[in-house]
Amino acid sequence: MEKLDKLYQGKAKKLYATENPDVLWVEYMNQATAGNGAKKEDIEGKGVLNNRITSLMFDLLKARGVESHFIRRISDDEQLVQRMDMFPLEIIMRNVAAGSFAKRYGVQEGTRLKRPVLEFCLKSDELGDPFVNKDSMIALGLVDEDELEQISRQARAVNEALLDIFGKIGVRLVDFKIEEGRNSAGTILLADEITPDTCRLWDERNYQKDAEGSHRIERLDKDIFRRDLGSIIPAYEEIYRRLTDLADSENISLRQ
Repeated sequence: MEKLDKLYQGKAKKLYATENPDVLWVEYMNQATAGNGAKKEDIEGKGVLNNRITSLMFDLLKARGVESHFIRRISDDEQLVQRMDMFPLEIIMRNVAAGSFAKRYGVQEGTRLKRPVLEFCLKSDELGDPFVNKDSMIALGLVDEDELEQISRQARAVNEALLDIFGKIGVRLVDFKIEEGRNSAGTILLADEITPDTCRLWDERNYQKDAEGSHRIERLDKDIFRRDLGSIIPAYEEIYRRLTDLADSENISLRQ
């Protein structure tokens, strides 16, 4: 497979054409951003870790019946994926109150939700990724009712699979953001990435109480960067190590 013209560059990845019109070449970048790009920094090693982590995640998900656009990893920071016609939506699943959700509803961060919450945002940096509901999405022509039903069902299936994966490696899956699209055959699939950039992950193995008896959160995700809590690299390395151990224990055949 040959890397051809660059088609797109986002905050974390570059996409290139290949000689196969249905296959894209993805290169992961070292750039970390927060606040829709207001905070930005190059962090050595981040691209390699995210490529390795998301490749592992897609293989672990496939073993649990969740299909994605992922084809295989081809280098430390590159992978091949199916070309997708993406829905212009950020699809968010929440299991624990945190971040903007906790602030929006005045809920203490760390509160377990009585049921997972599915939310949608219009994917638009210029507009600040505003929330959209079912009527808005259909009225704006972003999706039709059947597509929205499939997207929602798949998002909940991804959540169940991720809860199982992260639960087995001692990590609490607080929330995550995914994207979906249609491949050339018209099939709706999970796409983009699943990494500590797009998931909120708290360490359960080292869950400690402070002097007042409250739990101290040890973050293993991009909140470390967002909140200026130190380097994200050790946390991402820990996630990768645990996922690798899980894949080995489950005899997952990695696509690379």
